[in-house]
Amino acid sequence: MGCVSLLEEVVLDLERHSAREGWDAAPRLYALVRSTELRRAEPDLADRLGLPPDADTLAALEQPALPERAGVEEALASIIWPDAVEGCALVIERVVLPPEAEAELPEDEAEAAEFAANHPGREDVRMVVGVLRDGERHSALRLRRHDSDDEVLTGPDLVPALSEALVATFEPDEPPEG
Repeated sequence: MGCVSLLEEVVLDLERHSAREGWDAAPRLYALVRSTELRRAEPDLADRLGLPPDADTLAALEQPALPERAGVEEALASIIWPDAVEGCALVIERVVLPPEAEAELPEDEAEAAEFAANHPGREDVRMVVGVLRDGERHSALRLRRHDSDDEVLTGPDLVPALSEALVATFEPDEPPEG
């Protein structure tokens, strides 16, 4: 196995943590902060989190609750991170339909949700997507019907639209003057 980046490590840790909690969870957003920075700024919190004194990792700090399923993208668009936050990660579950079913989706949101929930070809997917300010990305996907640690898919570009939405939380809303 090759070298695992700090981002990959934290994404996989969040995926395993979510798997232990089970399915049908609300979306969760995490600020990713260097453990050395957290220990310097908040030593008591670092101790409560069990961060070793000499570790240089990314600590995942859960943020206030996001809206249930619908509205997550809009909530992400309103986030501004302080400079100490090096990255962020989102854990979210979605229903994925086969391509032929997508064409049959009703336009009404409530009807579409019911259609998806009852479709025989539906696939429940848990996605963990993490990004850093420098543009590094990593994702982990777990399918409910393949719910085992050895069947988790991982890679940098598994959920590009969600990665882009998370990267956008680090972009300034106003262009710099001058």
